[in-house]
Amino acid sequence: ILFNSRKLAGCTLFITGASRGIGKAIALKAARDGANVVIAAKTAQAHPKLPGTIYTAAEEIEAAGGKALPCVVDVRDEKQIGDAVEQAVQKFGGIDILVNNASAINLTGTLETSMKKVDLMIGINLRGTYLTSKLCIPHLRKSKNPHILNLSPPLNLNPIWFKNHTAYTMAKYGMSMCVLGMAEEFRGSIAVNALWPKTAIQTAAMEMLGGSDVGNKCRKPEIIADAAYSMLTKPKTYTGNFVIDEDLLKQEGIKDFDIYAVAPGHPLLPDFFLDEEPESLIKQLKDHDAPPTQTEAAGKGPIVETFNLIQGVLTPDVVKSTQGVYKFDLSGEHAGTWYIDLKNDSGSAGSGEPPVKADVVMSMDSEDFVKMFAGKLKPTMAFMSGKLKIKGDMSLAIKMEKMMGMLKSKL
Repeated sequence: ILFNSRKLAGCTLFITGASRGIGKAIALKAARDGANVVIAAKTAQAHPKLPGTIYTAAEEIEAAGGKALPCVVDVRDEKQIGDAVEQAVQKFGGIDILVNNASAINLTGTLETSMKKVDLMIGINLRGTYLTSKLCIPHLRKSKNPHILNLSPPLNLNPIWFKNHTAYTMAKYGMSMCVLGMAEEFRGSIAVNALWPKTAIQTAAMEMLGGSDVGNKCRKPEIIADAAYSMLTKPKTYTGNFVIDEDLLKQEGIKDFDIYAVAPGHPLLPDFFLDEEPESLIKQLKDHDAPPTQTEAAGKGPIVETFNLIQGVLTPDVVKSTQGVYKFDLSGEHAGTWYIDLKNDSGSAGSGEPPVKADVVMSMDSEDFVKMFAGKLKPTMAFMSGKLKIKGDMSLAIKMEKMMGMLKSKL
């Protein structure tokens, strides 16, 4: 762990999305120095699925030794940001550091992404970052060592990072383009940098994308907090950098990265936008996720056998807890259309179109389908690498993992 140097004592940080996850971890790291933290986030009342509010985060910041100012802020709302900035200046006398952490994610293709979701991602990620920066800059200029830090990736133009989620990539890269432009525009007066994790980080957003067991393949938000702390304590001449957390912490002398792992020793999921070929991500996790003994069902109609086993685990309880109809468009050696109905009666599964309209349509190669249901290929990995395309309700797609867990022992 990177030790605190007290360099942020008395500094004021304005952090968007600081009520949970990475934003809160950065806030707590600064609080241990005795910093002032403006928690600019939307959650004022407890959310049924997400942990924490701006007020619970404020309590934790005060307990860690900092001073907190919780502000209800939707970064798409110019007045709310403006009001929070004014409150920060009134309470703490200025703003020294801005951390643009608030972000929205939706990993769907062009035809599957509603304009409401496109507007949300561009509104929060790109416009929100630009707007919050614009309103903080006049105050940052008065600071002795001002910094803007955006939680955004290096600008990697490999098309593989665009093809499955163009809208998300455009929105996220908008944050990185703010770094590229503003670092040059304010060179000499404000440091502007980007920070991105080498691996997936355990956050509520990651669990919503990858299911509850994805945590074992993640690192804790504290690794980002330590890297951010290293960057924010550097002089303002340190600017225009696109930093990967692990690379920077190695330079800081950290050798044991298991301290940041949720499950030390477990293979880690590399993050988006770094040129690990997605195909290699599958290989990295394959050994860990494969059952100890596995007999290949080739030549016996593996899809038919898989669906026979699926029918065997369907129960009213599974139907009640899932409430979704799944359609599978399979290509490759055993191409065809199949369905699993986990919404009606006691459930059903078989070949052909589902009896009612599907809530989720999954498209993939038949060989990968068999691997996925046998536990050899995690749905998260299949999706991230483009092997699995999902149309429809993403939350239902995640629920499918539960059934796969039930089948794993039988396949």
